[in-house]
Amino acid sequence: MTLKKALSRARELLIANNIEDASLESELLLRHALDISRTQLYLDLNNKLSTKQEEAFWNLVKRRLAREPTAYITGHREFYRIDFYVNPSVLIPRPESELLVEKVISIARNHQVPTIAEIGTGCGAIAISLALNLPQSKIYATDISASALKVALMNCQKYGVVNRIHLLQGDMLSPLPEQVELIVANLPYVNYSEIDTRGFEPILALNGGADGFEKIRQLCREVSNKLRPTGYLLLEIGQGQCRAAITLLRSLFPRAKIEVELDLSGIERVVSLYLPKK
Repeated sequence: MTLKKALSRARELLIANNIEDASLESELLLRHALDISRTQLYLDLNNKLSTKQEEAFWNLVKRRLAREPTAYITGHREFYRIDFYVNPSVLIPRPESELLVEKVISIARNHQVPTIAEIGTGCGAIAISLALNLPQSKIYATDISASALKVALMNCQKYGVVNRIHLLQGDMLSPLPEQVELIVANLPYVNYSEIDTRGFEPILALNGGADGFEKIRQLCREVSNKLRPTGYLLLEIGQGQCRAAITLLRSLFPRAKIEVELDLSGIERVVSLYLPKK
């Protein structure tokens, strides 16, 4: 079987099983099976797969048909144009979370942000993206999961930012050794009742409690102890949580400036808060 026929057959199977982006996913799986680049894949489309290569590829396709995410199968996920290692210890980075990175970089262009804390770093995608774009900032990245921090460390080592990102284990803001100018967080915001416990992603990274807002609420109530005066807080939120987030922040910080950013689907996705001078 040629690479072209293998791609076509895999795409048909993925489509038949209602898997989105079937063309891209079949390509990623074949490239992973053969350990080749996208350019090489298309140069070799008419080449035949060996028996061993076919077996390896179809085993990957079977895993995908069983709903295992391609990112876990290949161990890779692109985020903010950077390739990150991921495994089932961490949530797979989503494109909408790039809004957080863009917002922080925008703030840093206009204001001094010498210290940043990312809460719930997972694989480290947000913290590392910030470190690569804001070389003057010191970054703390916390996570309650030791296994997640191991993945984050691997990615920090890959991109040479081990000395600039301080990985800290603990719940929410408790591991931070000092106040910071900016806190950014993509916390769990899914209602527990809506989580597929048979899924592959870690429940700890998805579970936002009974109303999906438990972790965000906890963080907001801790912020005043760890955020410097005139500091910033940026939160990624779930669909329908914007009003609750703004109401909570207004009750805690009556004088703060609050803004909301929409994602590409028009969903209110990022809430940012700025503490003015007293």
